[in-house]
Parts: sequence; C-alpha cells; structure tokens
Amino acid sequence: MGLNNLQPAEGSVNRDGKRLGRGQGSGKGGTAARGHKGAKSRSGYSKKIGFEGGQMPLQRRVPKFGFTNINRKEYQGINLEKLQELVDNKILTNEVSLDLLIENGLVGKNDLVKILGNGELKAPLKISVHKFTASAKAAIEAAGGEAISL
Repeated sequence: MGLNNLQPAEGSVNRDGKRLGRGQGSGKGGTAARGHKGAKSRSGYSKKIGFEGGQMPLQRRVPKFGFTNINRKEYQGINLEKLQELVDNKILTNEVSLDLLIENGLVGKNDLVKILGNGELKAPLKISVHKFTASAKAAIEAAGGEAISL
C-alpha cells in the first residue's frame, strides 16, 4: 500500500445533499425547498390519479353512456376450420375435450368455449364443450360426429 492508492472508507464522503428544514443557517430552512403554500408544500401530499390541478378531470368531463351487464358470460370462439386444421396436423384424433383444447393453447383453463360454424369439417369428431352455434352443430353431425354440451 502506498500513498498513491489510499481511499476513504466506503460511505464516509459525499453526503446526500443538504438536510432540509434544519433552520435558516443551514441554507435549506424555512420552507425546506418546498416553496410557499399550496398542496405540494404540505406534509402527506400525494397527487391523486387523474388530478389535473383543480381543472375538471378528463374522467369526469367525458360523457358516459350504455350499460354493462355484470352477469354477462364471455365465450371463447373456436371455428370448425381450426379443428379441421388440428385433425390434418394429427393433433386431434376423434375426440375433442376441453382439456385437449387447453393443452393445445386454443383456450385458457377458465374460458367458456363455443364452437363456431366457420369453415368445413370433414372428420367425424366427438366434441364436448360448453356451447355450439346451430350451423356448427349441423356441420359436426353432417360429418358423422357428435356435439355434446357441457
């Protein structure tokens, strides 16, 4: 160790600025660098979400309309063409269950599933999901399959 590589102990220099509100002699006394009056100078101040300085907030200015049904059931739709594609790729064989659809990433584990009638189905599949459209049910039965509602 020489004089050329001496260093002060870790954390012993470079204090974190001036301490606020410790009297006029400190240079940051009085208002403690908060300015004069107003909400931001008070202790406990925190700006509310959407606060616009007293101006009427956007959330309250914009008109509200319509109705949201709290009991609405949202179904995840799967078209027949998607099922046929899975059959062609040899992912599905003859039975389609909810677990199989979840496994292949088509739906989430908490989703309600509805089979839609877009596309054509050639394979005779036994499909068991929550709902079917009338055209999907007809197409499945026409292909020799079975549509089972859970």
